[in-house]
Amino acid sequence: MPFLRHLRVLVVDDTNTSRMLVSSTLQEIGVLHIDFARDGRQALDKVMADAPHLVISDFNMPNMDGIEFLEAMRAYGPSSKTPFIMLSGKADRDLIQTAARCGANNVIKKPFTRQSLRAGIEAVVGRLQ
Repeated sequence: MPFLRHLRVLVVDDTNTSRMLVSSTLQEIGVLHIDFARDGRQALDKVMADAPHLVISDFNMPNMDGIEFLEAMRAYGPSSKTPFIMLSGKADRDLIQTAARCGANNVIKKPFTRQSLRAGIEAVVGRLQ
């Protein structure tokens, strides 16, 4: 059975529409296990309760933004190596450098396509088939 059928992904975004777009695209790719969080605080609670295999998080969120969430994940032992992909509508050089310095495995610019999301995931976790 392909790896992606077992892959557990946590999608973190403060907008329902964005969460649903990422989820729909993940389902098209073949990912079956998708959980959601509205911001970094809620996501960190979920990571601490049951660590996913991969986190896909928006950058710009209230309460705890994507960078703060990433730093908290990296500081928490069990999730310190969990693959992390940052999504952002403005994936400029500064954000990409900050995300990489904080431990992000990849940054994907919004809007994304199914192919770009899949390629971004495969660059982090390996081939999905």
